[in-house]
Amino acid sequence: RRAWSVTMSAARVCVCATVCGRPHMSSTSPVRPPAAPLRTRVRVAVLIAPTETPTQNTDDADQVATVAPFEFATAARVVFGCGTSARVPALVKELTELEGCADKPVLIVAGVSDRFSAPLVISLREAGVESFVYHHPAGEPTVATAEAAIKVAVDNACACVIAIGGGTPVDTGKCVAAVLTNGGSHPDLYDFLEVVGRARALTKRCAPFIAVPTTAGPGAEVTKNSVLEAGDRKVSMRHPFMLPSVVVIDPELTLSMPKEVTAHTGLDALTQCIEPYVSNSSTPIVDALSLQGIKLGARSLLAVYHDGANLAGREDMCLCSYYGGLSLANAKLGAVHGFSGTLGGLLHAPHGAICAALLPHCVVVNVLALENRVMVSDPTTAKKFLKRYEDVARAVTGDESASVGDGVQWMKNLVKDCGVLGLGAMGLKESDFDEVIAKSKESSSMKGNPVALTDDELRDMLKAAL
Repeated sequence: RRAWSVTMSAARVCVCATVCGRPHMSSTSPVRPPAAPLRTRVRVAVLIAPTETPTQNTDDADQVATVAPFEFATAARVVFGCGTSARVPALVKELTELEGCADKPVLIVAGVSDRFSAPLVISLREAGVESFVYHHPAGEPTVATAEAAIKVAVDNACACVIAIGGGTPVDTGKCVAAVLTNGGSHPDLYDFLEVVGRARALTKRCAPFIAVPTTAGPGAEVTKNSVLEAGDRKVSMRHPFMLPSVVVIDPELTLSMPKEVTAHTGLDALTQCIEPYVSNSSTPIVDALSLQGIKLGARSLLAVYHDGANLAGREDMCLCSYYGGLSLANAKLGAVHGFSGTLGGLLHAPHGAICAALLPHCVVVNVLALENRVMVSDPTTAKKFLKRYEDVARAVTGDESASVGDGVQWMKNLVKDCGVLGLGAMGLKESDFDEVIAKSKESSSMKGNPVALTDDELRDMLKAAL
């Protein structure tokens, strides 16, 4: 497979079903202007409407819009392919020159190890770029570690941020880039945090930010928020400006992932493709991306778990992660991620392991609710989402005749084969259920579930996942 690069000069697209006159495009209409330069943010409205004087297909059903209005936003530029990480110094120089900050140092946010950051420091130096490194300690990103990274950037007058590593460095890097341009001379992260902070909106574009993921799971490189631990809960900082300027996805960087990390991140990626596809806010673009991501993850996760050097499988998982990130950023998730934030803060267990433990049981509970109470009150909606779960079952099993039950069993087998234990082994107790349910019900992810679940149904899901 050849490396490919996608440059999106329209970072945000709005599609609205507004009835209007269709613009006239003649042979003398002006040629479309060239693509906008890097980091240009363009809002594009695509108006979907019937022609003014339809001559056929006048059935009333044909005059009703069937696509709900939606937006799709992503990073301004994505570079994908084996070996593309070697282009990072050149991309940094291009971006900083464009933004007028090429004379200032960059901050590299990395994980505990210098396996990726040390070579990057050398290559940046050879390109004439000064850099400072913040090594994030092991574990999930926290408010405290984000503040520490911000301090390193401010103290060294950094004007650009590179995150290289898993979801933890990427989420941390997004916070740093946002605060550098929005926090003033004495930045306070709590000004922008939801729940525990003042949740102020960003008013300026973030500092130039390049994300270089080295795991295939979180998809954080194409999302507009950062999730941080704050005590016993997880909180977010979010804004469309937080989408990275450039993303470089090099599957070769994932070859060194340990087996356990491969399993947890891969299961997270797969979940982040499944939940948007069955969510109540999916869109035509998300449908296409997430379903393809499901197929790629299903065929390659176990392969790379057993053979980390399987480069074709690593490519599949990087695409699965990328598609999952695009999907969750432009639709909602569901009960698995609705619970995972609360459980992550409580259990301090790997996010992907929590999602994997919940996934098959979430499907069972949702399907039972759709088949029973939703089928009575709203059969059209029930049939729509049951069909989607059938699509998922056929995508993961590769069997066009597979039932939802077949899909659930496939998920259970995958979770077991990847060595993921139940939530009980991670420390969850039945006595925790009421508090976990109360906190999780208010999460934005839970609101994307295809059916609003009762407390009893949520409790059944947790109990089955123990």
